[in-house]
Amino acid sequence: DFFVEGKIMVELKAIIQLEDVHLAQAINYLEAYNMPIGLLVNFGSQSLQFKRVLNKKA
Repeated sequence: DFFVEGKIMVELKAIIQLEDVHLAQAINYLEAYNMPIGLLVNFGSQSLQFKRVLNKKA
């Protein structure tokens, strides 16, 4: 996981499929670090999976 210019959080995974628990974890990170937006990226599935994650509290 890393932050880009203090504005975007990028969380990388290498798992078979993204699930709700991974999305919840990404949202928790956004809220904890008061980041407005993030990307959840999974390289472990047959095709690249990604989701844009928004912090509604920021």
